[in-house]
Amino acid sequence: MNNNPLNSGTVLSLNMGGSEATPVRGPGVTGIGKRPVDHPVTVRRPGPKTTGLHSGVIGDFIGDTKHHGGDDQAVYAYAAEDYDWWSAELGRPLEPGLFGENLTTRGLNLFDAVLGEKWQVGDEVVLETTFGRVPCTTFQNRMGEPRWIKRFAASNRTGAYLRILQEGSISPGARIEVIDRPAHGLTLSEAFRIYMHAPAELPRLLVADALPPSIRTKIESRSSTAAR
Repeated sequence: MNNNPLNSGTVLSLNMGGSEATPVRGPGVTGIGKRPVDHPVTVRRPGPKTTGLHSGVIGDFIGDTKHHGGDDQAVYAYAAEDYDWWSAELGRPLEPGLFGENLTTRGLNLFDAVLGEKWQVGDEVVLETTFGRVPCTTFQNRMGEPRWIKRFAASNRTGAYLRILQEGSISPGARIEVIDRPAHGLTLSEAFRIYMHAPAELPRLLVADALPPSIRTKIESRSSTAAR
């Protein structure tokens, strides 16, 4: 373990969800209703998004396997500090797991996390940030807030999707250490802002090796079309 982490925090809450019905058009079921657990969980690479094991957390359910899960979205983390910000904005308390995250973190600055930085979680697991979370109608339905999709996207407080570089067990309260941070310096919040709101800047995202291949392909296709 790195004795001089670039940033550190803890797993404030470890959250998992089962299958629940949803009125949102699509698969008809969702796993967004995640709740804290008081026991260790095992994480492993789930494989391709639509044909693999879906969630990277064993025992966790994903309903919309077209848009969620797979190796590049194996684990989702959201910061307690960003929950605090949203709680003030919405005027109500927000409990860990409400946003459907597997890891509620405390002490990590996810707003300024760099795309492709690596986290040591506990003694075994190593995760890598891949991108922010694009909000969907299932998320909006869960929150019950007007224009939630637009509000969440505009905030750039997207949390972090993570791929699993080293499998193993994570316990509630585990220490998280940022053990590597790419020199390109492109943060998750800036990358998300560009992807959602600044199409002319999309080529800037290509500096990040950790960018999911599906997003890289989409950007390269758009850039090629624009150059014609």
